[in-house]
Amino acid sequence: MKSDAELRSTWRGLLDSYNGIACELDRRMQQAHGLSMSDFEALDRLMAPSCERPRMQDLAADMYLSPSALSRSVARLEKAGLVARALCEADRRGVFVDVTEQGRAVYADARKIQLDVLAERLSEESSGPDPRP
Repeated sequence: MKSDAELRSTWRGLLDSYNGIACELDRRMQQAHGLSMSDFEALDRLMAPSCERPRMQDLAADMYLSPSALSRSVARLEKAGLVARALCEADRRGVFVDVTEQGRAVYADARKIQLDVLAERLSEESSGPDPRP
């Protein structure tokens, strides 16, 4: 069993790794498409093969964002023309989120960026400390 210090060190290492990857993803997504990492995450979940016309509340339940943060993210995606919201006819309180054709095109390129960053950063992680300052 690991000591408390080893557990904390492992936890901090995971946080450092996550934060480095998240910042790089955010920077590259912003440069290429004006997307935050949260915006991309919402789009990524909407594009999942198992995702059939999700309602906002279902998407919020699957994500680490609060419902209000998700709502702001979807509003940004909608303003950019990447998604469209529609009322649920069966339940007027429900709101569906649909990815537009423009959203599909942006997603295809943004996903390549995500995979490039993950490949770069995760292979660095497995090969030891980052030699960059």
